[in-house]
Amino acid sequence: MKIFDISVPLQAGMPVWPGDDPPEFKKYSSLQNGNMVNSTSIRSSLHLGTHVDAPRHLYDRTITVDLIPLDSLVGRAIVFNVSAVSKIDKNVLIHLPLPERSRILFKTRNSEYWKNPKHQFSKDFVSLTTEAAEYLIEKNIVLVGVDYLSIDVYEAESLPVHKLLLEKEIVVVEGLNLQGVPAGTYNLYCLPLKVVGADGSPARAILTSIE
Repeated sequence: MKIFDISVPLQAGMPVWPGDDPPEFKKYSSLQNGNMVNSTSIRSSLHLGTHVDAPRHLYDRTITVDLIPLDSLVGRAIVFNVSAVSKIDKNVLIHLPLPERSRILFKTRNSEYWKNPKHQFSKDFVSLTTEAAEYLIEKNIVLVGVDYLSIDVYEAESLPVHKLLLEKEIVVVEGLNLQGVPAGTYNLYCLPLKVVGADGSPARAILTSIE
């Protein structure tokens, strides 16, 4: 069985969404200073690196990240290589085999950014259009993953793609690193931290080959 770690490493200097708190790591107990243990604190946005957006991210009366069903986050997933396109619109999707109630991950040119895990945030990333989101809803997609920090285009201040998907409680995973992952079907394990009442959480996401 082959395992692909598709998570972005959490570290100081990593790109974050403009306006979000960058991660700060502080070692408050150190063996070198005579303490019994090494212990480190972290301060950051919950929408950091590879992360899951819960419906609560945009809607107050919907589920939080700790209540997202595990059977949405774990199961068969399809990686589609759409690295030749500058946006994922309906015209792209209608040419892809999208089984009902599937989990889909889009590998775009965005994954090239993660060759440098401390690159400067780029506004020029591939994202979905509202027509694409509506098409995914028609297909009853369970989970959508993208390989940069937003599923919406940078300029979309009202986050229309987020709104469409999260209103239907479709899981949104952002900040994946799909470098070196061939297109195909895998087993996905995407587990956000179980932060009670939270609107999102960093996640460790892996793909395993299907035997």
